[in-house]
Amino acid sequence: MSTAVPGRAAGATGDEPEAVRWGRSPVLPRGTGSTAARIGVLTVCQAALIVGFGLLITGPARNVWPLTVEDHVDEGFERIRTGPLTTLSYLGSEAGNTLTVIAVTLVSCMALLLVPRLPMWRQAVFLAVAVSLQALVFLAVTESVDRTRPQVHRLDASPPTSSYTSGHTGAATALYAGLAVLVLSRVRRPWRWPLAGLLFLMPLAVGVSRLYRGMHHPTDVIGGMANGALSLLIVGRALLTDGSVAAVPAQRTGHADTTAQAEEREPGSIAVIFNPTVTDAADREKLRRILEQHGHRAPEFIETTADDPGTGQAAGAVRDGAELVVVCGGDGTVRAAADALAGSGVPLVVVPCGTGNLLARNLGLPLTPTTALAAALSGTPHRIDLGRIEGDGLAPTHFAAMSGAGLDAAMLEHTDDRAKSAVGWLAYVLATVGTLRTPRMRLTVRLDDAPVLHRTARMVLLANVGTVQGGLTLLPAARPDDGLLDLLILDPRCPGGWMRALGILMRGRGRNARPTTVERLVPEGAGTKGVPVEFFTFRRAELTFAVPQSRELDGDPVSHGRRLTAEVGPGALTVLLPTREK
Repeated sequence: MSTAVPGRAAGATGDEPEAVRWGRSPVLPRGTGSTAARIGVLTVCQAALIVGFGLLITGPARNVWPLTVEDHVDEGFERIRTGPLTTLSYLGSEAGNTLTVIAVTLVSCMALLLVPRLPMWRQAVFLAVAVSLQALVFLAVTESVDRTRPQVHRLDASPPTSSYTSGHTGAATALYAGLAVLVLSRVRRPWRWPLAGLLFLMPLAVGVSRLYRGMHHPTDVIGGMANGALSLLIVGRALLTDGSVAAVPAQRTGHADTTAQAEEREPGSIAVIFNPTVTDAADREKLRRILEQHGHRAPEFIETTADDPGTGQAAGAVRDGAELVVVCGGDGTVRAAADALAGSGVPLVVVPCGTGNLLARNLGLPLTPTTALAAALSGTPHRIDLGRIEGDGLAPTHFAAMSGAGLDAAMLEHTDDRAKSAVGWLAYVLATVGTLRTPRMRLTVRLDDAPVLHRTARMVLLANVGTVQGGLTLLPAARPDDGLLDLLILDPRCPGGWMRALGILMRGRGRNARPTTVERLVPEGAGTKGVPVEFFTFRRAELTFAVPQSRELDGDPVSHGRRLTAEVGPGALTVLLPTREK
């Protein structure tokens, strides 16, 4: 569990927190160290497992069936040798040869970086690291397990390494099975299944070829396949599933760090997910024309439904190989799509068509749909954080902007859809007037490994961004790419307290403002009673309310409950943003 960041907590200590500024550029992508350490530890476990199996088959189990009949398998292959089969076995064996594997790996990685419209850095690193790790484990195993080669006529010169494991088979498994995984995850053509099937069969062909040529026992081949498969599993989970490594940001002035330089991109497959209640046929035609102007001549328009506001549509688009997903809707539609795109690396284009459009506002996007789409398509990909949240009656999901409980959630519950259509975001202001008497709630807050805090509050906000409608900045330190989430606890206790809280929030409305230090209204040491606003930052937060409270998720009310648990997903979402001058 991560540690809290006490330097950015305001109100509880009176210390002014340090602002997080855009443009800091670490040498390596965020999360590289922890991910590399996790891969290293698991690789050591993998080597220990493979070595243990080798010591078992060469020691206590060597006289146990089926090990006692392994030689019969090699002798059987020797008896059926023919000229054509020997030629085929040579080709199969060469497919797992060291030079072949290195060459195919290099070519594949270069293709992943240069051929697609957007470079697939994560996929290239996945393939290169998986192949490299299985080679390191193979070397460790051959030094630890001494096994002689089969007592048959061998068709190849015997290398000085142990027969266990089969290095050819392990390398072929990591390389060709890794390519098969990438084909299934990135290609949408009908031929992806036959191609992936052929790639999955390559390690088996290499293994059979090594047996035919008398170079290995069957368990050597099995050990090689296990080595390659475990390397793929470890690296794939770390780089393709968890998505804990963010792309390297570059110096810039704007609302998200650049993860790739501006470059000419070839148009690729694109899915447009739209909310039909805010995007009519005329709007879609305008968006289609913008897409065509940028070379996307066959975009697939996918409609959201009441039962599925965008998650299923975005997941299906990724599954079908979409290289770009455009989402037209409000914060709820964007959140639903972002939940499916989290960790996928597929870029998202936000086209604001709703009432709040909090994420679009905080990312500095134009609020006119066609202008926002044109600007994003001419821009560059950036990585931003997402918040992962769950609670009682709330299944694990992501939020892109804000989640909370109390006053803001009650306000959203009481906002009339017809009022939103008529007056836009001012409908939220009207609803707030009717919810100011929402009872104060009691709660406990645990941030990272810090001690539990006991608080009362009118409202709590868990935020990835800081600015709401009307340009009001509720959380001045919040940045969507700093690897942290921010917490606001609002607890004014009288009309004067409300005025004081409003003044604190108004003073922090500047984008680069730092969280205002909250002076205590009671003597030091008397607790937090009377403090109208508190700011904290965290990586993981656990909030427990004394009684069930109204809760919301990116502007959508969700079921009432007593618990919210949130943690940051650093760099989990890739978005296309307009290029800004430095």
